[in-house]
Amino acid sequence: MPKEKERFFDRLQAETAVAREEMMNIEQIQRGAAGEISLPSYIAYLTEAYHHVKHTTPLLMACGSRLPAEKEWLRNAVAEYIEEEIGHQEWILNDIKACGGDSEAVRYGQPKPATELMVAYAYDTIYRVNPVAFFGMVLVLEGTSIQLATTAAGAIREVLQLPENAFSYLTSHGSLDISHMQFFEKLMNRIEEETDQQAIIHMANMMYKLYGDVFRSIPL
Repeated sequence: MPKEKERFFDRLQAETAVAREEMMNIEQIQRGAAGEISLPSYIAYLTEAYHHVKHTTPLLMACGSRLPAEKEWLRNAVAEYIEEEIGHQEWILNDIKACGGDSEAVRYGQPKPATELMVAYAYDTIYRVNPVAFFGMVLVLEGTSIQLATTAAGAIREVLQLPENAFSYLTSHGSLDISHMQFFEKLMNRIEEETDQQAIIHMANMMYKLYGDVFRSIPL
């Protein structure tokens, strides 16, 4: 019997496992999941989230615009992602306001260097290397959200005694990204070119490091 062909999604998960584990062991992530962070730390997290989430739609658009004609099926998937993701940065600003933070100062402020570098790397990879690589970033952001978002929201809310509307970004993404990840898995299993697979794996490993640096930059 011929050996069953390995699905790319499984390979992607396997070849990024070490980087994923290193990121999940970051102190800020561990303490956030346990609710052991202060209100200023939670607002600092939301601030950096705003400054990268506001680029989600532009990054998706850049990716979709650079896909070749033979990947029209993937461009259609990008369009679905855009429809799902557009405007989510406003949810974060609403959460900041519900926490007593200055949402407009965040809107017009600057991200920390770690966040700026992560976003810049994503644009550079799409423009200069391979637009398909962007899906490595999707794996990291949505996979992390599934593992942490809902749990962290509940734990932080209990400790800080914040209203429910201070967690719209976290609670929505925890459940929303489960269905997104199922969609993502099917997409990845249609990626057959070795160069595309390598580009996605490399992007994911880099994003675990860069996104990890965003969490490391949040003061405890």
